[in-house]
Amino acid sequence: MLHVRSIWNGAISFGLVSIPIKLVNATESHSISFRQIHTEDGGRIRYRKFCELEDREVTQGEIGKGYEDADGTIIPITEEDLSSLPIPTAKTIEIVAFVPADRIDPLQMDAAYYLQASGAPAAKPYTLLREALKRSNKVAIAKFALRGRERLGMLRVVGDAIAMHGLLWPDEVRAPEGVAPDANVTVRDKELDLADALMDTLGEVDLEDLHDEYREAVEEVIAAKAAGEALPQAPEPAAGGKVLDLMAALESSVRAARESRGEEAGEHAEVKSLPQGKTAPAAPKQTGGKKSTAAKKTAAKKTAASARKSTAKSGQGTKKTAAKSTAKKTAAKKSTSRKRSA
Repeated sequence: MLHVRSIWNGAISFGLVSIPIKLVNATESHSISFRQIHTEDGGRIRYRKFCELEDREVTQGEIGKGYEDADGTIIPITEEDLSSLPIPTAKTIEIVAFVPADRIDPLQMDAAYYLQASGAPAAKPYTLLREALKRSNKVAIAKFALRGRERLGMLRVVGDAIAMHGLLWPDEVRAPEGVAPDANVTVRDKELDLADALMDTLGEVDLEDLHDEYREAVEEVIAAKAAGEALPQAPEPAAGGKVLDLMAALESSVRAARESRGEEAGEHAEVKSLPQGKTAPAAPKQTGGKKSTAAKKTAAKKTAASARKSTAKSGQGTKKTAAKSTAKKTAAKKSTSRKRSA
């Protein structure tokens, strides 16, 4: 952890106990960054900072902070002004309470940090706080100041370290008004059973096995363009008809999930094939029945036709044989008659 640059130095205030710490980021972004370029020649696009009064470019060292009043007046605010704020959290993470972890709404979760013990004197009180959090099965709620504002935080144990999650203030979390469907919807028990079956089939996942496929695809595109090779082709979207029946969609999802895990599709739930390319498909059982009846009728017709053809051929063969036999008898009679006349 020593190689990670700290973003804030201060102390944890735990009653009368003070624990010197350094605040370091607990997460890092692996997203791919792009530069803005001029599409005609590939030149970099850069932004320059100008002073509107002097109409000249200024350096970073000349830039400070200012608050714009309602009438447009700019009130300069210096770092010294902010460092002398009359609040105890300016350089202190002040623990104000200990609560069960489930009291924290995940919607309030913000950035995550590690609290690193600063120096040998911090080792004992740091370990004391860590072990107290472990034994109580609670998290600590604290207030601290960072980047020009006071914030709320939650301290918890991660391995052998203390981590702090920044929390949004309760009034910064919007109520979910107007988000849920307005219509009154009734969910049947069978639909819930199928949803439960789908959840059970999908099961759990080791988060370590998940990765950013979009980032990997972008890296492949960049590598191909750099090497002057053809870009990888996107896979064809899976074809399929619209699923308008919720039960059919759930049954199909359960079947697909089980097949992907090498299980038999019909082990625990009845799965029916979905209609393809129909805007108003009939119920699966009725559709199956009609298809079966139609198939039987068609087969019966084919059998009857085949029988008629066979009978016709047989009849024709019999007539031909009889005709040949009659012709032979007639020829024999004529021959005998000729011999007698001679």
